[in-house]
Amino acid sequence: MNGHPAPSYAPGGYACPFCRLQRGIEDEHNRSSDIVAVTERTYARIAPKWWPGNAGSALVVPRAHVESIYALAPEDGHAVWDLTQQVATAIRSAYGAEGTSIRQHNEPAGDQDVWHLHVHVFPRYAGDELYLRHRDSSWVDSDTRPLCDHAARGPVAPRAIRRAAGSVIMASGWPHIDKCEWLLPTPRRHGTLQAC
Repeated sequence: MNGHPAPSYAPGGYACPFCRLQRGIEDEHNRSSDIVAVTERTYARIAPKWWPGNAGSALVVPRAHVESIYALAPEDGHAVWDLTQQVATAIRSAYGAEGTSIRQHNEPAGDQDVWHLHVHVFPRYAGDELYLRHRDSSWVDSDTRPLCDHAARGPVAPRAIRRAAGSVIMASGWPHIDKCEWLLPTPRRHGTLQAC
């Protein structure tokens, strides 16, 4: 905790999907194959929900469970923003995006709907109307996410970001942090997270 009191909005017994993914527990919206980068304090993954015209967005997540910005430790905050910058640069390059948008939500009035802090990184294109199309977003099947149609402004998402990042986004295995319950499983590709 960063010393700032913050209410919790997570319902009782909340099973955090981002923490579950770190423990190797997958579901239809959370697959290890969506992970594009891992550091000691944070990881990035392809978002399971996409907006028309902005397919292939990513989420940057601190590995420690922190519900909102108010409780984020400075070290985790720096790690989140460092990886956010790297992911935004990779998305711009990999997708041929004309720009990127980054946003983060806190509490119900701030439109937070997953009770673990995360930063959205969107590819942007002239006239895409991202902020006017929130209700048009939809869940994308986990088998479809890596196969997104490039012509529809969504290239092969995880592979494209890893390839564009080159040596910028690298991780040897899944590094330990202070508590073993946050240890991520070994990726299917073994070794570094690079282009397949």
